[in-house]
Amino acid sequence: MEGPSNGGLLYHEVQEAKLCAVHCVNTILQGPFFSEVDLAALASDLDQKERMMMMEASGGFSGDFLSEGSYNVSMGGDFSIQVLQKALEVWDLQVIPLDSPIAEASKYDPELENAFICHLQDHWFCIRIVNGEWYNFNSLYPAPEHLSKFYLSAYLDSLKGSGWSIFLVRGIFPKECPISASDSANGFGQWLTPDDAKRITMSCNQVQGPTPRDPSTPPTNQSPEEPDSIAQQEEQDLRAAIAASLMDFSDFRARNSGKDNITSSVPSATATASSSSASILAENDDVVHPDAGANEAEEFKDTKLSSSFSHGKDDDNQ
Repeated sequence: MEGPSNGGLLYHEVQEAKLCAVHCVNTILQGPFFSEVDLAALASDLDQKERMMMMEASGGFSGDFLSEGSYNVSMGGDFSIQVLQKALEVWDLQVIPLDSPIAEASKYDPELENAFICHLQDHWFCIRIVNGEWYNFNSLYPAPEHLSKFYLSAYLDSLKGSGWSIFLVRGIFPKECPISASDSANGFGQWLTPDDAKRITMSCNQVQGPTPRDPSTPPTNQSPEEPDSIAQQEEQDLRAAIAASLMDFSDFRARNSGKDNITSSVPSATATASSSSASILAENDDVVHPDAGANEAEEFKDTKLSSSFSHGKDDDNQ
């Protein structure tokens, strides 16, 4: 039986400048495999190939596009998805948009995958399974944030509903990082045990309102009087995500009542549903815990937040 990868440690990089694309790639690979210089070189190579293709297509005419800036890296250091794809292809990993037909099954069973890339505007981060457990490796967070399998699906739905682009990563991931943990202090990031990551996350979270925390916003310092804040925060996030989903589902059923066949799928959570979710939660004290099963979630939908059911606490959030 194989042991845990990297000795059971988690590799995490905290945000530096606008290098979230570098942090995203390295946390997918679980090690300091690439630097900003490496990705810049890949971006330059892509730019050169794109310009050559455009010249060939235009019959050798050197238009203004030759003098334009890079389309694959910004002056601030942000990289395109093509650069991330090229970097991961070095390790025989494939990046696939979640709305691609070949990724259809992952929309319903995301826990069957190994990693997801999330992108909105100029921020990238990854969600990755390491040694059997899912973690959010957002570089704006001080440590990887543990995600239960049930909460993973709700969290991805919440991101999609907020306009994030989601990509899945497939292939054989590196088992061990070639750079030892003792070298990680040289600007490469940090190696943490799962217990260390949990302790850091709990110490930096604070209880907030029922609106899900923006994935691009890092946790803030927590007061000593709130030791269970991370568990409460996760419950609040999930409650809001489910409430938004229920609103969309109700609208969908109303629009399609009387039809013999329903051919369209339930739409993603919209900004309107998200804003109304807070009022729904204020009228109901029920909580769907991140570790609750699919049956409880369905029961929760059928009763439209009007009935309660018991749930157990996630061991990682106690």
